[in-house]
Amino acid sequence: METRQTKSKDLSAGFIIIGCSILACIFFFGVCAHPSHFDEKGHPLPGDVFGTLYQGGYVIPLVITLLLTVITLSLERFFALNRASGKDKNERFVTGVKRKIDEGNITEAIKLSDEQKGSIANIVREGLVRYDDVEDIPNITNSDKAELIQKEIDEATTLELPYLEKNLNIIAAISTLGTLFGLFGTVLGMIRAFAAMGNEGAPDSTALAVGISEALMNTALGIGTGALAIITYTYFSGRIQTMTNAVDEIGFAIGQSFIKRHGGLSR
Repeated sequence: METRQTKSKDLSAGFIIIGCSILACIFFFGVCAHPSHFDEKGHPLPGDVFGTLYQGGYVIPLVITLLLTVITLSLERFFALNRASGKDKNERFVTGVKRKIDEGNITEAIKLSDEQKGSIANIVREGLVRYDDVEDIPNITNSDKAELIQKEIDEATTLELPYLEKNLNIIAAISTLGTLFGLFGTVLGMIRAFAAMGNEGAPDSTALAVGISEALMNTALGIGTGALAIITYTYFSGRIQTMTNAVDEIGFAIGQSFIKRHGGLSR
């Protein structure tokens, strides 16, 4: 099946996360920490984003890792779901298959599935092949045969869903972790800011500014990462639901076509 071929090409999420963490560390310690972003007192240059980001503290690389992971996994899911959708638009494929089924031309419907490829086509093809097989099963009603066809489609869908939903649980987790790590960095920054204010005499304005900057940078980056994860998770979940609905629509059409052609009570 096509999905077995595409599964072997997918990168492991573990390697993706490790790669993103390495890139985050290189960016943070190699780019953001470069002396060109700071003045002679070690303060970030006015308007310098990289220097300001470096002031966010060591929680920043963790949040950047989560951000890069969301972006990478989202791109991976985007291309994977495009492959799973097949060559033609799902709506056009569903309409074409239903038309062939209504005409009783199962062979042509199978041919359309072979040409379409992808997860939906694989599931539909399993149901259509079962359509031909159950016609020769004796001593059961045609309604029972239609249920066997639907069961075959359900089983094929169950096998395909893990591939469609792969890595979505990680994106869902990051939608929470990104915000939590951002808040963790914010708390550390505020601790530093209050420590500067608690010194005897005049507060250390530099330490106070650094602490507030650390808190704000972590807050912004953490919330941004969590928001991006929620948006991408919602988008891909919606696409998967649409594909599942298309399979259910064809599966129902196949069962109804079988009963209509053969009669529900005949044996």
